[in-house]
Amino acid sequence: MVNSNANAIGIIFPNSYDSMVPELVSERLMASIPFAGRYRMVDFILSSMVNCGIDNISLVVRQNYHSLMDHLGSGREWDLARKNGGLNIFPPFSEKNVKMYNGRVEGLASILPFLSSQSEKYVIMADADIAVNFDFGAFIDAHIASGADITVAYKEEELPMSVRAANDLTSDFYYAFRIENGRVQKIYINPTSPGKLNFSMRIYIIERELLIDLIRTAFVRGCLYFERDILAPQLDRYHVQAYRYDGYVARISDMKSYFDENMKLLKDENLDALFSPSAIHTKIRDDNPTRYISGARAKNVMVADGCVIEGEVENCILFRGVRVGKGSKIKNCILMQDTVVGAGARLEYIITDKNVTVTDGKELRGTDTFPVYVAKRQTV
Repeated sequence: MVNSNANAIGIIFPNSYDSMVPELVSERLMASIPFAGRYRMVDFILSSMVNCGIDNISLVVRQNYHSLMDHLGSGREWDLARKNGGLNIFPPFSEKNVKMYNGRVEGLASILPFLSSQSEKYVIMADADIAVNFDFGAFIDAHIASGADITVAYKEEELPMSVRAANDLTSDFYYAFRIENGRVQKIYINPTSPGKLNFSMRIYIIERELLIDLIRTAFVRGCLYFERDILAPQLDRYHVQAYRYDGYVARISDMKSYFDENMKLLKDENLDALFSPSAIHTKIRDDNPTRYISGARAKNVMVADGCVIEGEVENCILFRGVRVGKGSKIKNCILMQDTVVGAGARLEYIITDKNVTVTDGKELRGTDTFPVYVAKRQTV
């Protein structure tokens, strides 16, 4: 793991886009959603920052943050358990000025004393709704070379159908850019145009002193959102540079996308693209290796440690501690941590949350267009 200082602090907003997956965030936030067998969504952005030498990272949380704090702990797994800098979590009401915020402006305004006390030159801001192995070192270098005031990362892609069809986009906006000669000329808010767009990844870099000035000015004017209320009206005043990212991105925007993005990782090329060239770190759970009992069958699966498999599993992702009973058949499913499937059960296109129990002989079926979700700690 890289330990050099990249002269930047990282700020992650873990609650962004919670409204897109209400089922998964009823007891957690977007950043804590389990992904890829043993990880959480926050692991990808957090590890990417650490891998490029950022050792001062803060998470400004809004609600449902207990699972996030349990997962991150002191930050030891990311080499962030430090006397200076390291990992900081700002829950609402932890201090007099830290409030329950709506947009990034309010969130950043609540930690202005912290930002003012830091020494790093740059601030990198990101959300946790995407799984990506992002090279923040190259991002910082590109920003410095361009001489821009602000640089934003984007990916050329079609808008997910779930984003276009969302009924409530009054709190979690999404953005696309019109770019000329590498510079952002216009920001489109909640666009619905067909075809590929320059879709924002909501990853920004800006000088810390400039950010403080922008937030102070915007906050007293009642502004809420960094992109809508600060950047979009002032593109002629500030040089906002676009940074094109062509690597692998898994974006979670609804239950269907969550299912699809997990299933894509059953293909080696997607798995390699997401988990290389840099390592993705996560909380360690000391557990036994997975055991395949006599008679078990497994085909095209991603299985974490601690599982016990006695039945048949095909095209599935099993998180830590999953138990599959004798004679059961599991196909095209995502079973989260400590799920127990009884003997003789039949599951297809099912997503189980943590600590779900499917009793003996039960049959649950969804479809490829509508996977069925079983909530945390439920017994079927």
